[in-house]
Amino acid sequence: QVQLVESGGGVVQPGGSLKLSCKASGFSIKNFAMAWYRRTPGNERELIARMAFDGGDTFHADSVQGRFVISRDNARNMMFLQLNKVKPEDTAKYYCNALTDYHSSVPRFPSWGQGTQVTVSS
Repeated sequence: QVQLVESGGGVVQPGGSLKLSCKASGFSIKNFAMAWYRRTPGNERELIARMAFDGGDTFHADSVQGRFVISRDNARNMMFLQLNKVKPEDTAKYYCNALTDYHSSVPRFPSWGQGTQVTVSS
């Protein structure tokens, strides 16, 4: 059974940093491109970062480029998102999932984790 568990969220001041973690079980992430998404109330879940199965290629959305960094540890079956220089507009619930294809934003698994809330506030 596929399970994705996000953690590491919290309240952070503008300009601060936070590191999110994604623990996968029921499948091996080494076989998949992986991605981080986020969603704000009333909006669709959007892909903000993705990484190829071997970590060789990465993509970060313009909104987070230069501030967020995606990484992965295939041996631990985990993925991470380092958030730096956060802004109030980064406030959202963050989710992880595998991808059907590295160049796609389509999630591989229909079931999502609970997500982890990031709130940027002074």
